[in-house]
Amino acid sequence: MTVGTKTQVKHEAIKPMIGSRILNSKDELLSGDLGDEIRELLEQNGVLVFPEINFTDAEQIAFTKTLGTYAPERQGDDEEVTKISIDPKVSGPTAEYLRGSLYWHIDGTMQEVPILASILACKKPSPKGTGNTGFSNTYAAYEGLPQEEKDRIADLKVRHGIWASLFFYRPEPPLDMLKAMQAIGDKELPLVWSHESGRKSLVIGNTAHTVVGMDVMESRLLLNELREWATKEDYTYTHEWTAGDLVIWDNTGTMHRAEHYDVESGRLMVRTKLQGEEPFA
Repeated sequence: MTVGTKTQVKHEAIKPMIGSRILNSKDELLSGDLGDEIRELLEQNGVLVFPEINFTDAEQIAFTKTLGTYAPERQGDDEEVTKISIDPKVSGPTAEYLRGSLYWHIDGTMQEVPILASILACKKPSPKGTGNTGFSNTYAAYEGLPQEEKDRIADLKVRHGIWASLFFYRPEPPLDMLKAMQAIGDKELPLVWSHESGRKSLVIGNTAHTVVGMDVMESRLLLNELREWATKEDYTYTHEWTAGDLVIWDNTGTMHRAEHYDVESGRLMVRTKLQGEEPFA
């Protein structure tokens, strides 16, 4: 009688505080047997890299569904990946909005429950040295803060608005554009997210514009200070894309940004997402 051996996740650390490389085969990943282990690794490491796994769009969708509840880009449509590009010929009117992704941010700061994770696959990279994606582990960054700093920021609230990200890439935006972005609204969120797991992470990034109860100058200094801390070498990983790579990041404890690339380079990513499971708290 033969005894079956349970497939396990094969992985290696990229850096001590962020990132792990997954080495399983495509068939093993699509089997659905590794979902729980991958989810656990994702929370521990913030970012998981699947080098040159070369999923088709259908395989990426199927793999995403092994990890949790699929979050469709459009209501009711869970069988289509989303093209990610700042080229308006590819992304249409959303291309301008996607320029905000070139600066550190967390997705979903305008939502009650942000997405759990993004799964991004590279169809065509930009030329070497451009278009990389940076990640910052905001769990590890919080945990590394001196205790007096943790005490100082423990109960602070921060106002977030998509409109604030506009000034990173359009310092003098047209009034109509600013009005349209501000119409989306503002949301007050904790600066420190106390997760159901008991861990804590920083909620910062380019949508954060004002610390409640602080004047403008003091507020801006604190937000910049925390961004610089969270994006130090120890807490960050930069992925240089090769066609066929897949990367997952934990959106609840990781900031990310795309590095600048030529809009005409043809760089093309496709994304799927996992539905959020806990509100900001």
